[in-house]
Amino acid sequence: MRIRLSDHFTYKKILKFTFPPMIMMVFTSLYGVVDGLFVTNFEGKSALAAINFVYPILNILATFGYMFGAGGSALVAKTLGEGKSEKANKLFSLFVYVCALLGVVFSVVGFFILRPLMQSLGAEGVMLDQAVMYGNILLISLPVWNLQFLFQIFFVTAEKPQLGLYTTLLAGCTNMVLDAMFIGWFGWGLAGAAAATALSQFVGGGIPLVYFFMKNDSLLRLGKTELDGKAMLKATTNGSSELVSGVSGSLVGILYNTQLIKYAGEDGVASYSIMMYVTFIFIGIFFGYANGSAPVIGYHYGAQNHAEMRNLFRKGIVLNLSASAIITVLSLLLSKPLSLVFAGYDPVLYEMTLGGFRIYALSFLFSGIAIFGSSFFTALNNGLVSACLSFLRTVVFQVACVLILPLYFSLDGIWLSIVVAEALAFTVSGVFLFAMRKRYKY
Repeated sequence: MRIRLSDHFTYKKILKFTFPPMIMMVFTSLYGVVDGLFVTNFEGKSALAAINFVYPILNILATFGYMFGAGGSALVAKTLGEGKSEKANKLFSLFVYVCALLGVVFSVVGFFILRPLMQSLGAEGVMLDQAVMYGNILLISLPVWNLQFLFQIFFVTAEKPQLGLYTTLLAGCTNMVLDAMFIGWFGWGLAGAAAATALSQFVGGGIPLVYFFMKNDSLLRLGKTELDGKAMLKATTNGSSELVSGVSGSLVGILYNTQLIKYAGEDGVASYSIMMYVTFIFIGIFFGYANGSAPVIGYHYGAQNHAEMRNLFRKGIVLNLSASAIITVLSLLLSKPLSLVFAGYDPVLYEMTLGGFRIYALSFLFSGIAIFGSSFFTALNNGLVSACLSFLRTVVFQVACVLILPLYFSLDGIWLSIVVAEALAFTVSGVFLFAMRKRYKY
C-alpha cells in the first residue's frame, strides 16, 4: 500500500517511509568506502591522502544539489500541502534546471582553479598531481553529481522513496563493479577510482532525470517552468542550512587536514580519511531519516495539520535518540575490524586509526538530534534557524574545538574535537526545538 505525505504516521509507517532514504544515504557512503578500500589496498596511503585532500573542494561544488534538494523540496511539499500541484511541478522543474546549470558552470571553473587551490592548501609533489588528476575527472560528472543529491530528496517528496533507493543501489553497484575492474583488473590506480565514481554519478543523476521527464505516477514531473525569483530565494534560503553544512563541513575538513599534517604527518591525513569513509555510513542513517521525514513535515505544515506535526516531532526525537545510542555501541564494537580492513597493512596507521575511531565514535551519541533539529526547521521553511544550527554545528563549534583541544591533548584532541562539537550542537538544537514549539504548534 502506497504511503502518502498526507497520511497519519505511526512509528511503523514513518520508519517504512524513511527507510529507503536512510538506505540511500548509507549505500552512498558504502560505495565510497569500497572506493577507499580499493585505493588504500592497491595504491597505498599516499593516494588515499590525496583523495582526502581534494574531496572537500569537490564536495563544496556538489553541495548546491543538496541545497536545492532540501530547500526546494520543503517548498514543493508545502505547495503540495496547499493543494497547488501545478505550481509545485513548475517549482520542481525550475530547481532541477538551475541545479544542472550551476553544475556545468562550477565544472568549467573548477578545471581552472583546482591546481592552484591545492597548492595554496599545501599539497605538493606526487600528492598534488594525484589530487588534481582525481579532481579533474570528477569535475566532468559534477552536473549529474549535483542532480543525484537533489533527486535523492525529491524522490521522497514525489512519494517514490523506493525508486530513489533502487537508483542509488544501481549507482553504488556500478561504482563497486567498476572499482574492481578499473583498479584491481586493469590497474588504472587512482584514475580508475575517479572514473568509477564519475560513471556511477551519471547513473545516479541521469536515471532520475529521464524518469521525471517521462510520464509517471508520482506527484512530480519535469516540464515547462518559468523563472520565479521569490521561489529561488526561498529555496536557497531554506536550503542554506544544507549548503552551510556541506560547504563548512568541507572547509573544516581542510582545517582538520592541516592540523593532522602538523601533529601526525601524512599518516594522520590517511587515518582521518579512513574514519571519514566509515563514519559517513553511520551518520548517513541520521541524514537519511532527516531527508525522508522533512517532506512529510513540510506537507503537514503547509496543510496546517498541527496534530500531525506534533506527532512527527515527538517520533523524530524518540527515533533519533534511540538510533544514536545503538549506532554508538555498534561503531565501538566495529572499530577494530574496520580499522584492520583499511589499515592492517601498516601497523602505525592501524593503531592511530583504531585509537582515533574509538574516540570519534562517541560523537554519534549527539549527532542524531543535531541533524534532525536543523532538518526540522528546513521543513518548516525557516531557513534562518536551520542555517544557524548548521553553522554552529559545522563551523563555530568544530573550528574552535580543533584549534584549541590539540593544544592540550595533541593528536587525541583532534579526534575529541568532533565529540565536543556535536555535544554542543545537540544542546543548542534542543534549546531551539523547545523554544520554537509554540510558534509552530508542534
